[in-house]
Amino acid sequence: MSQERRYSFEFFPAKTEAGHEKLMTVARNLASYQPDFFSCTYGAGGSTRDRTLQTVLQLDGEVKVPTAPHLSCVGDSKAELRALLAHYKDAGIQRIVALRGDLPSGMGMASGELRFANELVEFIRTETGDHFHIEVAAYPEVHPQARSYESDLANFVRKVKAGASSAITQYFFNADSYFYFVERVRKLGVDIPVVPGIMPITNYSKLARFSDACGAEIPRWVRKQLESYGDDVQSIQAFGEQVITEMCEELLQGGAPGLHFYTLNQAEPSLAIWKNLNLPR
Repeated sequence: MSQERRYSFEFFPAKTEAGHEKLMTVARNLASYQPDFFSCTYGAGGSTRDRTLQTVLQLDGEVKVPTAPHLSCVGDSKAELRALLAHYKDAGIQRIVALRGDLPSGMGMASGELRFANELVEFIRTETGDHFHIEVAAYPEVHPQARSYESDLANFVRKVKAGASSAITQYFFNADSYFYFVERVRKLGVDIPVVPGIMPITNYSKLARFSDACGAEIPRWVRKQLESYGDDVQSIQAFGEQVITEMCEELLQGGAPGLHFYTLNQAEPSLAIWKNLNLPR
């Protein structure tokens, strides 16, 4: 880890060759800032498994930044997961983001032999020992499918006890929700780093739709200000950059152990915040 904090960028595997080339260009740009690692997402029900694998191996092997594949248990058998883990291990991958994963639309109940993220963490540890640094997800504003705040905390503790090394949060726009979450899990005996996930604001309508779906709350004053800009993309991005920069300053001053940027395969929105914060590079 860099100094005492770690900084990382997340991508999703592109669907087209042109998109993939753009992703590699973005990744090489971000690599020049010497992040601690990249991560690459995994589609609902493992739908991007092959593309995730290829993207991870290319980012790690060619762009030369340690890259963590997302791995989810929904839709995958133990045999499939075992094969993927062996492939990543043989390729020198040392970090994995272990998630329950999302169900593809229309799939109904979870398929696969493992149903929850804590079971996946336990499986990875059983299969590979301490080879992988295992990241798990944290939800400062509560997982959208959780029965309650307390049950969500209990789920998080289960993942940590199963063998997680550190956690990355869902994005949020209220630093207090992060600090309260960390305070609560510390009292429950969790001592692993919990790194805030950061979503730059670049497109209000997409952000609002995505946030409603994943349970991230956009504060009313931010929502109203963004709505007032209409189609003025420049004003939306300038205001979004200011809001996120100020929140990141508060997080780092309050002791957050780093930042994990959800790039949406774009360099500039994350780099604008990075530069505003004068992050050490």
